[in-house]
Amino acid sequence: MPIAKDQRALYPKNWAEISLGRRRQAGYACEGSPQYPNCAARNGEPHPDTGSRVVLTVAHLDHDPANCHPDNLKAWCQRCHNTYDMKHRQGRAARTRRSRLPQLDLLDRLA
Repeated sequence: MPIAKDQRALYPKNWAEISLGRRRQAGYACEGSPQYPNCAARNGEPHPDTGSRVVLTVAHLDHDPANCHPDNLKAWCQRCHNTYDMKHRQGRAARTRRSRLPQLDLLDRLA
């Protein structure tokens, strides 16, 4: 998955090398997530369940892009990665919405 521009600085400069090494170590196949432990979808091939072309990604289990310890990284297809990250992303989105509430309130009063 592409890294968002505002997140790039959080990753180590050699992230591309780390990511490629992890995917290579996994044999370019999904290692299976907690939700789909037996996934094994292969990079570039149709996903066995969804039929979409698999793009193998590397996930940080603790959601910290600076923590590239091998025990913290998993090679996952996009379905496994997105499913694993869903709650984390929802929490981050909620925090962003809450942080914008005072700004929205001020805009409403000015209108």
